[in-house]
Amino acid sequence: MGDRWHVEVDRSVCIGSGMCVSHAPDGFELDSARQSHPQTADTDANELLLAAAENCPVEAIAIRLESGEPVFPPED
Repeated sequence: MGDRWHVEVDRSVCIGSGMCVSHAPDGFELDSARQSHPQTADTDANELLLAAAENCPVEAIAIRLESGEPVFPPED
């Protein structure tokens, strides 16, 4: 069994660019206020979700392992 991730979007930072939806259309959606949120907060590790987080222009997406260890953004 592969890693499980917890995906969060900081809605106070999100600018609604839609880049996350472009990279991972099955992982994110924009609401009526153009704020992003994950379609499923707890999910299997997925390269498209990681690409969405890495390409968010304001780094509003955080991904952590179930253990709490950061996947993205990495801790310094």
